[in-house]
Amino acid sequence: MIKSDKSTIKDPDVILIGAGIMSATLGTLLKELQPDLTIAVFERLEVAAAESSDAWNNAGTGHSAFCELNYTPERPDGSIDTSKAIKIAESFEVSKQFWAYLIAKNLIKIPEDFIRSIPHMSFVWGDDNVDFLTKRYKALMQSHLFQGMQYSEDWDQLERWMPLIMEGRNKSEKVAATRMDIGTDVNFGELTRCMFDHLQSMDGVTLHFGHEVRNMRKESDGRWRVKIKDLESGEKRKIHAKFVFIGAGGGSLPLLLKSGIREGKGFGGFPVSGQWLKCTNPEVIEKHQAKVYGKASVGSPPMSVPHLDTRIINGRRELLFGPYAGFSTKFLKKGSLLDLPRSIKLNNLRPMLAAGIKNIPLTRYLINQVSQSQEDRVESLKAYVPNADMKDWELEVAGQRVQVIKNDPVKGGVLEFGTEVVSAADGSLAALLGASPGASTAVSIMISLLNRCFKDKMNTAAWQEKLKQMIPSHGQPLGDNAELVNEVREYTSEVLGLKSLQD
Repeated sequence: MIKSDKSTIKDPDVILIGAGIMSATLGTLLKELQPDLTIAVFERLEVAAAESSDAWNNAGTGHSAFCELNYTPERPDGSIDTSKAIKIAESFEVSKQFWAYLIAKNLIKIPEDFIRSIPHMSFVWGDDNVDFLTKRYKALMQSHLFQGMQYSEDWDQLERWMPLIMEGRNKSEKVAATRMDIGTDVNFGELTRCMFDHLQSMDGVTLHFGHEVRNMRKESDGRWRVKIKDLESGEKRKIHAKFVFIGAGGGSLPLLLKSGIREGKGFGGFPVSGQWLKCTNPEVIEKHQAKVYGKASVGSPPMSVPHLDTRIINGRRELLFGPYAGFSTKFLKKGSLLDLPRSIKLNNLRPMLAAGIKNIPLTRYLINQVSQSQEDRVESLKAYVPNADMKDWELEVAGQRVQVIKNDPVKGGVLEFGTEVVSAADGSLAALLGASPGASTAVSIMISLLNRCFKDKMNTAAWQEKLKQMIPSHGQPLGDNAELVNEVREYTSEVLGLKSLQD
């Protein structure tokens, strides 16, 4: 159990805002690269990983683009664009290498249910969707990162792969699926807390829960003056740091705007809440052993891609279906209803209005989702589980996401569905905005941040050598080297002790 530190380093080298997977990853990387750095972490809640990093608040898929159809869009000419899928697959392999390093060096103690092997599957029905999946499979098979993927339209084969999904389905329906057996389920909440346990044991690191960052300002000497409030005692204080990272999930945007950096001007955010249907019937849960992703319906946003997920949470096997979207003006699950209106500034009003006008289908989708009854939700579940019984499923509230709205000189404003790192020109401050595939690619995102904000040190032989120790493939694109991919996967599987649900 991580406890809040009572004392604070007066003027730390680094301030990390938010105790989620991103801050944990960045803090751990920095202390490995430069052990004498001093770091202070501030989290407004009483525990680490309580928002987006919590197991119930994200899909835990271990995003590697094996099954997520929205990462392989169809081009206007009908061909499949695999560039994003390859990048995400590479990034997840980097994350696994870093986690394996931490475990091999005995720096963190990970419960065995932190990561599990679970097949990643894509499932579609209808002629057009089957054609799309066929083309996607052939396109991905051109990359060694996806070798081992299986494709089938055979009914008997699909029944063996996913009996719950095939049970009760009309056999005249044209269906197809792909399967990757090396997919994973990851409990990012457990991982985050383990990394903070390690950080807190190190000299020069303090963690402060129940502390809210209220404001920040750049001083003439180049340092940041950060105003913090202890939510229990009401005490307010100011702390200075050379570098500030804002990794507060949905709370990052308001703090980025408060920083006043030129690079943050024009950014806005659109909050979307998530919900799952959680299975309560053990017999039904036992029938499914995979993460099965489908295709988003026409007109719905990429974040709405439906999936039926086997999960291991708190040592228990769970089965979830979703996501179902909702709308709240909160930027965090435990945030304020005033978060959205307070985020609207003169410099981001135009991009937000433009993005809103251009995304009317998203507004309609959210209205439809918010107005759904439990019966409506179960009806959509039946597209994947034809024999679903409403009494076996209950609603579980998931995390809150803030989709990024960027200023665009031509379009006025663009709504983004990925992650975005915004950093000051001098590298003294950085903020992470956005959502999926976030946690799975945290290590690659943070290395990119180090290249921006710690450029001089990243160019030194000492830091590069250490990065190679932590991430053996560092500096070598995995998409170009099949032999290296095989070596990396063999190494990480052994060190992480990847086990299937049957083990």
